[in-house]
Amino acid sequence: DLVKKSLCVLVQHGMCVFGSGRRGPGGPTEYRCLVERILYTLRFPRYIYTAKSLYGDTGELIVEEVLQRGEMTMSSVVKTVADRLTHNMEDGRSMDYSEVISAFSSLVDTHFLQRCLAACGKGNAATSSEKTPNSSAATPESLTDCYKLPQINLRGRGKRRRSSGDSDVDQRGGKRAKLENKEVNRTLCGDEGVFWQVNFERFHLHFRDQAIISAVASKMDQTSSEIVRTMLRISEMTTQPNAAYTQPLSANEIFRALPASYNISRSTLDQYLTLLVDDPMEFVGKSGDSGGGMYVVNLHKALANLARATLESVVQERFGSRSARIFRLLLRKRHLEQKQVEDFAMIPAKEAKDMLYTLLSENLVQLQEIPKTPDHAPSRTFYLYTVNQLPTARMLLQHCYKTVGNLIERRLFETRENKRHLEKSQRIEAILASLQVSGAEPAQLTEVEEMITAPERQQLEALKHHINKMDSSENQVDETIFLLESYISSTKTSH
Repeated sequence: DLVKKSLCVLVQHGMCVFGSGRRGPGGPTEYRCLVERILYTLRFPRYIYTAKSLYGDTGELIVEEVLQRGEMTMSSVVKTVADRLTHNMEDGRSMDYSEVISAFSSLVDTHFLQRCLAACGKGNAATSSEKTPNSSAATPESLTDCYKLPQINLRGRGKRRRSSGDSDVDQRGGKRAKLENKEVNRTLCGDEGVFWQVNFERFHLHFRDQAIISAVASKMDQTSSEIVRTMLRISEMTTQPNAAYTQPLSANEIFRALPASYNISRSTLDQYLTLLVDDPMEFVGKSGDSGGGMYVVNLHKALANLARATLESVVQERFGSRSARIFRLLLRKRHLEQKQVEDFAMIPAKEAKDMLYTLLSENLVQLQEIPKTPDHAPSRTFYLYTVNQLPTARMLLQHCYKTVGNLIERRLFETRENKRHLEKSQRIEAILASLQVSGAEPAQLTEVEEMITAPERQQLEALKHHINKMDSSENQVDETIFLLESYISSTKTSH
């Protein structure tokens, strides 16, 4: 029973798929784990934060609820989020369902939420899951009804949670009423069987665009980044997820779409576009001269440059600025002999040799042999140093995953070691909360607070600081993972 329930949870969250196995439709059903989807859980805080920055607290709670449950109907999301927002409001205020519906609609319109595949295809769950794991199933993006909102009959406001002081009888009566209300609501809402899930790919496109915009801002200036942001915003719904370039945009279109608050004149825009096109990073390219010039954002080139900057940064942090100079030199010149590296990098021979061998031992630099004669005699062979960006990015990606694994292990270890203090702290917090609800005197509250000694409090503060540091490190490593994965994925599609 527990295995069945566990499989149901994994299927609900899209982390596991099932279908007829190798023996065909008559054979036993086989299950397959989707490792990529499981690794997305590292990014959940980032998805939620993005929803908050774009659509406020309501958008944040909608995405959080859907991520926690895997898939939900629109009506249940609206009710749950409205209740949670109401609970955090002042007494006498409540959240209207219509406000949550509006935020939900915005998330669907911008493709951050989408219908689940079975609901999109108008088929039942059994039909969609009978496909073999290796068959290329239709993606939600390819189905027309994927972003079609159902007509729901839902009016009202969020309700506050019951206080802990209610009697058992009230609770039992409340549970029964709750179940009855749920049944009534299901028949009245009109969106039965239409489940929604988070569109991870859309969030990833947003992250990619933000990385490109930040890179342009740091390389050039804020105005350039706003021009690139405008280009990405215009073409975000028309450009395919794996496309190497955005859809071509004329200078006139870009000028009309620029926010009025920036006060950029047409001539200034033309100058900035010329600067962006001429920049060695090649974030923006020119594809024609009609309409004042046709411009595109080079998505794959931008990702390659961002991955390259990440590799250079890693070498600099681990081996110092001189090693980074040699690494950059090899990236630019492709193949160099040891003597050429010494001359071009302007580093003494002994130091250059040590640095090259260190980078070689770490697999960050490769050595290529080109023999003059078939016998491969060392005296008649060229030894060229080179950097292969793609394999190096793959190796760094593996290191990043190992780092995240170590961070998770360390966090679990710290929590286990301080389990007794954490449980005591939670018990005291619960007692304080119940005393505050019942209107206890300040002296009583102080007495309870003093149950935690000063050294214990200090230890808890240190633990909280360490865990917060590990959490933020995990998020930062995940940013690097996302960048490297995007680059590796872009090389596959371009080939």
